[in-house]
Amino acid sequence: MDYYYSTEIEVEELVGLTFVSVDGGVGDDELRFLGSDGFEYVMCHDQSCCESVTVEDICGDLQDLVGAEIVKARENESHENPQGVSIEYQDSFTWTFYDLATIKGAVTIRWYGESNGYYSESVEIRKSNIPYK
Repeated sequence: MDYYYSTEIEVEELVGLTFVSVDGGVGDDELRFLGSDGFEYVMCHDQSCCESVTVEDICGDLQDLVGAEIVKARENESHENPQGVSIEYQDSFTWTFYDLATIKGAVTIRWYGESNGYYSESVEIRKSNIPYK
């Protein structure tokens, strides 16, 4: 998605949407969701030179988010490592958790962002301004 032709939205705005497809997974720097409303939604980070933000883990099946209305959408951030996670040489980091659910199941998407402390490590959700249909 060309970010120039998209708008940042809050995760709660996904409630009530139905996705027709989901693309991406662990290790990727974006997840793409095509909505039945004709718009594309992308979880991503606008990379700069001295940072990295990627999907670290997905708990649940992303396909549970396809073909059923999103009934829950929540975001949490943490600057502490989750229990059981130890990463050597962390300068500055942010964990971002997205909890999404439909009647088919729930998914938690865990993003890990790291930098030298001068750059953003946050994840954003962008909605295309032009329908894909």
